[in-house]
Amino acid sequence: MAYDFDLYVIGAGSGGVRAARFAAGFGAKVAVAESRYLGGTCVNVGCVPKKLLVYGAHFAEDFEQASGFGWSLDEAQFDWATLIANKDREISRLNGIYRNLLVNSGVTLHEGHAKIVDPHTVEINGERHTAKNILIATGGWPQIPEIPGHEHAISSNQAFFLKELPKRVLVVGGGYIAVEFAGIFHGLGAQTTLLYRGELFLRGFDGSVRKHLQEELTKRGMDLQFNADIERIDKQADGSLKVTLKDGRQLEADCVFYATGRRPMLDNLGLENTAVRLDNKGFVEVDDLYQTAEPSILALGDVIGRVQLTPVALAEGMAVARRLFKPEQYRPVDYKMIPTAVFSLPNIGTVGLTEEEAREAGHEVQIFESRFRPMKLTLTECQERTLMKLVVDAQTDKVLGCHMVGPEAGEIVQGLAIALKAGATKRHFDETIGVHPTAAEEFVTLRTPVGA
Repeated sequence: MAYDFDLYVIGAGSGGVRAARFAAGFGAKVAVAESRYLGGTCVNVGCVPKKLLVYGAHFAEDFEQASGFGWSLDEAQFDWATLIANKDREISRLNGIYRNLLVNSGVTLHEGHAKIVDPHTVEINGERHTAKNILIATGGWPQIPEIPGHEHAISSNQAFFLKELPKRVLVVGGGYIAVEFAGIFHGLGAQTTLLYRGELFLRGFDGSVRKHLQEELTKRGMDLQFNADIERIDKQADGSLKVTLKDGRQLEADCVFYATGRRPMLDNLGLENTAVRLDNKGFVEVDDLYQTAEPSILALGDVIGRVQLTPVALAEGMAVARRLFKPEQYRPVDYKMIPTAVFSLPNIGTVGLTEEEAREAGHEVQIFESRFRPMKLTLTECQERTLMKLVVDAQTDKVLGCHMVGPEAGEIVQGLAIALKAGATKRHFDETIGVHPTAAEEFVTLRTPVGA
């Protein structure tokens, strides 16, 4: 049978665009459907605008520390509307870049909501198109639990478009999105409370990292409330919000921001017309080749719920394009040693196993750890401390994990991720000469284990 397209991609986020572009580059006839915005979550309501807001929030510290270096500043003033307008302009520019990337690659762009009619047919804007392969890359969507008054809360989608900076913000959640936005609001001057139902935020990260960040955020004056959850939200006559906790306490806020998880975006996608199966969390089930139970339909990125990171979706998109249209170049995605960063203030950078994971896996471990005040702060009153930690296999000397909390942690750990991916040992670290004077050199001067 002759098809209209070799590959029809639903979703123009990072993974979908990467798969489409490279498939077209390999000679395939490709179409992409997008119902919202080109670039997906990351470009529009995720990592890119969030990082811009983190940069904005960080200036408060820079202004505060400048006097230690001889700078005299008038009282700094912040304008939320200017930041958001400039952010919007940059996102619009990136949308245009994504459009050009697709069109210049020879990809047909369909703007509208695509629905799968059968295993080889997609309907969009009243027209049907056939494809040998259909790729689902629709990403995720933030969830707000349906407690009484949940309609008064916002998610990350709305946070990027607030008309003004709220004076009092209650951030609910313990994952990286909650921690990052709490840092943004707090850094920009809002009275910020971070509320989490568990014992300590960032579950799954190294214990030292979690505890160190808690200490640093507390030093900065952020209100951290653990073992706490919301029962209901009531809007007051003056527009403020009264938040009742499950323990009976009441808090007042001007904005309640929920960052308590994301769901796969499969609304009205037509999966019922196929043999595609979902797992018990609602994600699309795929095999190691990203193939669903329907042979002609594939899925990747956040919608499959594996590692929900933009660079992982990019790698998956590349793998799909190569396997289908350039099999001699195909290589599977390696999910081991994926570096990641949390753009909290201060930043977190991490790669490899946590101490807890290493011990659970049966490794006899040595822990090398350092906490120090960065050189930049020695001329200031700021008492922030940086954490650096290596988790080492005592038998093989192999570095199993690398963790950092401090300025530019993500930038530093990216380079170390290459070393860990290549199988670096602690001896390799010890024999590497440091770049002086930098914070990063601490990773190659850690000599004495602090735990075993």
